[in-house]
Amino acid sequence: MDMKLLPYYGCCSIIFRIVIKSSITISLVEEAKGGPFVFWDGWEASCQVAKELGFDSVELFAPSAVVIKSLPIKETLGELNLNLSAVGTGGGWVKNKWQLCDPDPEIRQKAIGFIKEIIEAGSAFGAPAILGSMQGRWDANVSRLQALEYLSAALKELGQFAKSCGTVFLYEPLNRYETNLFNTAHSAIEFLKHNEIENVKLLCDLFHMNIEETNVAKALEEAGDFVGHVHFVDSNRKATGLGHTDFAPIGEALKKIGYSGYASAESFPIPDSKTAAEKTIEAYRQYLS
Repeated sequence: MDMKLLPYYGCCSIIFRIVIKSSITISLVEEAKGGPFVFWDGWEASCQVAKELGFDSVELFAPSAVVIKSLPIKETLGELNLNLSAVGTGGGWVKNKWQLCDPDPEIRQKAIGFIKEIIEAGSAFGAPAILGSMQGRWDANVSRLQALEYLSAALKELGQFAKSCGTVFLYEPLNRYETNLFNTAHSAIEFLKHNEIENVKLLCDLFHMNIEETNVAKALEEAGDFVGHVHFVDSNRKATGLGHTDFAPIGEALKKIGYSGYASAESFPIPDSKTAAEKTIEAYRQYLS
């Protein structure tokens, strides 16, 4: 748990203050141009703007592990005193249409191999990998039961691989229009528990939660220690403050469960990247800092 020690003068007690860290997304996937990522103008230039606006870290969406390893990540993060909060695996779906519930075992293995490479590349900087769109769905070719068996086996393997790399693995419940596997935090947690899947936590994306959860703050509070990463975004996938989400109870819920991870902006660059980033850091300071 990431905590700062604050001396309490007049007695021998020490107060622990939970610190939630700010993050913002950078996409390098050309095929996803126009998608819900704040920065699109290259690695170093995007990091520079993130630092100037006061973010603690950046989240990277890259087309492959090869691209991640080709970037001057260590140099850029060190120079700007930034962290890498997470790395996305969605490039495997956007570019190759690989997913973990595909009926073709060869495709499933390619998907797992791709994700493992991303896990390894991100772990060099302490960043966990995210499973979102590559989880797939069940359909006429794959029954729900079979799809869940595929997903369980993959998460067990990927969770253990992430552990061997010194990180956790992040599973993201998506809304009903993007997957028919798990749409709520509660259902995803029950699945992880029932299948005894270890070293896997949830990425709780406020956009998806706004669609699927009855009460977003309550869902976060009930998820507790399973919350491993948060996508800090408004109800319409725009930057915080440009939709109708009430962030005050969400911020309180995260503090109540002792969440000390990242709140990362995965939002559309509307009206432009810098404005979206500025709106995000303002909301972060108001509700989470």
